[in-house]
Amino acid sequence: MNLKLNKKKVLTAAAGLFTISSAMAQNDSIPRVTPFSGTSDYRTWSIGVWGGGSAAVAPFGGPNDFGSYDFHNVGLVYGAYIKKQIFHAFGLQLDFMRGKVKGSQKNDQEPFSLVNVGGSESIDGITKFKTDINWSASLSGVFTLGTINWLNKQATVTPYVSAGGGVIAYRNQVAASDDNYSYTYNGNQVNAKPDSKRSFFIPVGVGAKFNVSRGINIDLAYKLNFVNSPYFDGVAGYKGRDDKFSSLNLGLEFALGDKHKPQLAVVNPAAQLAMDLWDRNQYLKEQLKESDERNAAAVQELQQKLDDANKDTDGDGVPDIHDKCPNTESGVRVDGAGCPLPQPKQIIEKEKVVVTQEDRKVVDEAIKDLQFDLSKATIRPESDASLDRVAELLINKNFSLKLAGHTDNTGNFNSNMRLSKERAEAVKEYLVSKGANPSRIEAVGYGSTQPIATNKTAEGRQKNRRVEFTLY
Repeated sequence: MNLKLNKKKVLTAAAGLFTISSAMAQNDSIPRVTPFSGTSDYRTWSIGVWGGGSAAVAPFGGPNDFGSYDFHNVGLVYGAYIKKQIFHAFGLQLDFMRGKVKGSQKNDQEPFSLVNVGGSESIDGITKFKTDINWSASLSGVFTLGTINWLNKQATVTPYVSAGGGVIAYRNQVAASDDNYSYTYNGNQVNAKPDSKRSFFIPVGVGAKFNVSRGINIDLAYKLNFVNSPYFDGVAGYKGRDDKFSSLNLGLEFALGDKHKPQLAVVNPAAQLAMDLWDRNQYLKEQLKESDERNAAAVQELQQKLDDANKDTDGDGVPDIHDKCPNTESGVRVDGAGCPLPQPKQIIEKEKVVVTQEDRKVVDEAIKDLQFDLSKATIRPESDASLDRVAELLINKNFSLKLAGHTDNTGNFNSNMRLSKERAEAVKEYLVSKGANPSRIEAVGYGSTQPIATNKTAEGRQKNRRVEFTLY
């Protein structure tokens, strides 16, 4: 089997895994948590799968029996784990592993010899071994070395170390240079495939996790496994030392639980606290803004009340709030309450005026045809013909005319009073423009104070919006 080619494939797959995961992380947002509230806001359980290469070499702990390293001596191992994060920086991890470990002697070492169980011949020239790991289970403590990142909100890289203990079940074979492998058990060659041997072992590791998406991490680790047996490689070896092997692993970790919660192992506590302070600051800004808006509205309301208190609708010099006679005609002298002062009595001889039925018919038609623009005192052209006949009547017969403006109760009381007065004045101005005597025309406004129909219906309100003509 070409192990160099396999290694190239593994590296290519790993590069692709980094690329895809990084793309997944680009738009990933950081969930919100409440600081100092325990682990309830976090995901604390996770699972992982991994694969890698193994070798019978170690950076420390004395020489191995088969310590030569090249790619032909690389075995493949794989496994899975389940992890419980206790604190930000500490968790417990239950690991499962299978695979193969291989090795060969260095050129300057003496080959080993084995005794054939049940026979008397020695097996000489042992230079290589391969051990199948049928299964292993171990429990380790994982210590995260840093989750606070002052440059980014999320701790994207979290280095860690781990150490623990467990049981490993294995079956080994040894061979001379002719690759004729034989099974061994406790350092003796056996003729048949033996049962798995179980030994206690201590896994020690160092690695880093790369957070690439919410709840997904790439796990890169180097592990050194100390086996409590000198026969893991099939021979007792030098001075009966216990064996050890190492592995370089690449895997994926998936957080379990509510996807809206962050993973405790990779979350950045400093960033979470900063987010809490930021939210609090934004809340206070919103409260201050709302308070300013309320104050501005209160000032505007007070200004409106002040303007209303100084309003003098009829222009008699007495503000409406104190005016007991709010509809005094322009030019009339008034007292302090806004009511007209007594006028000197004048004896005026009035000529007798007779109003006929035909005269009243002209006025009734003018009332019927009279139209104004909506909420304005502008007379529409459709009313001109009828008003022209009224003006001609006033000129020819020297009649007097009282114009009384009325509105419905929709809108402000003062606005209705003003509109009714303005509409009556508009009719007066039109008649005067046609030659009628202004001194014989009286224009008053009563607003909504004299309804002739109910204001609860549209039809009633239409009837109440009117200008009454009274000839005399």
